[in-house]
Amino acid sequence: MSACPWPMVELLPHRPPMVLLDALRCFDDESAIAVAVMRPDHPFIRPQGVPAHVGMEMMAQACGAHVGALARSAGGAVQVGFLLGTRGYGASQPWFPLGAELEIEVHRVFQEDGMGVYDCRIVVGGAEIAQARLNLYQPPDMEMAVTRLRGAT
Repeated sequence: MSACPWPMVELLPHRPPMVLLDALRCFDDESAIAVAVMRPDHPFIRPQGVPAHVGMEMMAQACGAHVGALARSAGGAVQVGFLLGTRGYGASQPWFPLGAELEIEVHRVFQEDGMGVYDCRIVVGGAEIAQARLNLYQPPDMEMAVTRLRGAT
C-alpha cells in the first residue's frame, strides 16, 4: 500500500466537524486504512466516549476516502457517494473510549456501475472491535440522480 499524501478534507465531500477521520494512512487499488482518534472535540463524544454505532459512518467515510484517493491519484475530482446500507454491523463494545486510536480497514469486494461493496473492520491495538459489509453507490451523473430523486417524490 502507498502512503496517502492528501488530507481528509481533500478526499471527502464532507466538511468539519463531520469529517470523522483524521487521516487516510495508506491505500492501494482495493484497500485502505484510515485512522480516527477519539478526541474531546469529536462531534459525537459523550462522557463514555463515542457510541460504537458511529463506527458505521467512520467505515463509510473510509470507503469514501479510498475512492477519493483513487480519483485524486488518477487526476480526477472527489465525487459524492451514498451509503445504501450494511450487512451485519457488529461491535464488541458499546463505546469507543476517549483517546482511543481506531484503525478503519476497508477492502473493496465488488464494484460495478457505481455500486460498491466493502468489507470493513475497526481495529484498536491489533484487536478487531467492529466489522461490517457496506453497500455504497456513487452515481455517474449526480445532476441526473438528483433530478430522478426529485421526480420520485
